[in-house]
Amino acid sequence: MARPQALMIQIATGDPRPIGKQIVDAVRMKIATSELKPGDQLPSVRGLAQQLTINPNTVAKAYAELTTEGWLESRQGMGLYVAEARQRLSDAERERRLDDAVGRFINDVIPLGFPPGEVQARVAHEFQQLVPRKRA
Repeated sequence: MARPQALMIQIATGDPRPIGKQIVDAVRMKIATSELKPGDQLPSVRGLAQQLTINPNTVAKAYAELTTEGWLESRQGMGLYVAEARQRLSDAERERRLDDAVGRFINDVIPLGFPPGEVQARVAHEFQQLVPRKRA
């Protein structure tokens, strides 16, 4: 039986996102960057709750959302595993979410007063940091 993959995520108390959303976002990113691969087992609800010192219900809700969205799959009596890669959202929904994310990003960045070229260079750099993990 495979051992659960250590889920090295941190919860930021100053983050405006609820704790459950932080967990969902962290797991999605780990899967999207191939840090977690299909078939990897995740820690139990209780195990992750203890690791993060949070309420198990918060972890259970985050895991349920990830399962509903197709990122995780539940295997009866065995636990939660990273699901096989597939397109989890329709093309229209992906476009909508990208538009929303870009809009939020622009609204957060424009008031900071950085030149557009510098912002673009930093975004490109961050994407480049993700590429080696994705290909590994």
